[in-house]
Amino acid sequence: MIFSTRSLLTVGLLLIFAGQILARESLEQTIAYLIDYVGSSKATFVRNGAEHTPAEAVSHIKAKYEHFKNQVKTPEDFIRLSASKSLLTGKPYLVRTSDGKATHLDAWLTEALKEHRAR
Repeated sequence: MIFSTRSLLTVGLLLIFAGQILARESLEQTIAYLIDYVGSSKATFVRNGAEHTPAEAVSHIKAKYEHFKNQVKTPEDFIRLSASKSLLTGKPYLVRTSDGKATHLDAWLTEALKEHRAR
C-alpha cells in the first residue's frame, strides 16, 4: 500500500489530537479522584480560621477549580490553584485528620496524588 503525504499527515494529526483528548480525560479523572478523596475523608477542613466539612471543602475546591480551569494543565496545578490557600488572605488551607493532626491541604493532597499514581 502506498499512502500519500497528505494521508500520513492527516493520520498523524488525528493521533496527536486523540492523545491530547486522552491526556485531558486522564487529568479530569485524576482531579475527580482528588475531589472524591476530600469528600470521602473524615477530616475537618480549615479555611481562614473557620472549620468546614468535607462536603463544604469539596464545594469550595470545585468552585475554585472552575475559576482556574483554563490554567490547570496538571494535577499539581489543580492542587496549587484550587486547594492550597485563600485568594483573599493568602492563608494556607489546612486539613485536620481524624487522629487530630493538622497539615496543609496542598501537602495532604499531594501525598494522596503520589499514592494514587503508585497504584
